[in-house]
Amino acid sequence: MDRATPGSLPRYGGFQITALVALRWLVGWHFLYEGAAKLSNPRWSSLAYLMESRGWLSDFFTGLAENAATLAAVDELNQWGLLAIGLALLLGCCVRTASVAALVLLALYYLAAPPFPGLDSAIPTEGSYLFVNKVLVEMGAVLVILGFPTAHQIGLDRIWHTKRRAEASAHFATEVAR
Repeated sequence: MDRATPGSLPRYGGFQITALVALRWLVGWHFLYEGAAKLSNPRWSSLAYLMESRGWLSDFFTGLAENAATLAAVDELNQWGLLAIGLALLLGCCVRTASVAALVLLALYYLAAPPFPGLDSAIPTEGSYLFVNKVLVEMGAVLVILGFPTAHQIGLDRIWHTKRRAEASAHFATEVAR
């Protein structure tokens, strides 16, 4: 990454930008699909997942599930949050905000069912995990997305960033001319 002037974009090679955008799209598709699948199933609820919570915050998560109004709000936030994060990542729109929201959501999933020794859980898994599970790996992927602003080059954020970059370049040129 190389910055020529304030406000300019980092310069990635063709393979780098392709790999980073592909990662953003893959994670975005996963979030979008999970949100759409939950929204399209009228019987979906986070009740079982929350009730099976283990770990330090299990009382918090089971408490959310025990109140019907709170559970309904959690379900709505989860469904629409997944959908919105997925769309934002796919379109490259508000990627920083979407990435932070994704990290918060994934951290909650991880803390509800942490893969720690001695914490037996009835939540079905498709593998054996010790500290690192799919949720933590996806958090790592979202951190990469957050750290490398590919949407400024390939995505709707480019429109906003191009305007800001032009303003920064004009300001920089004015300062240099003084």
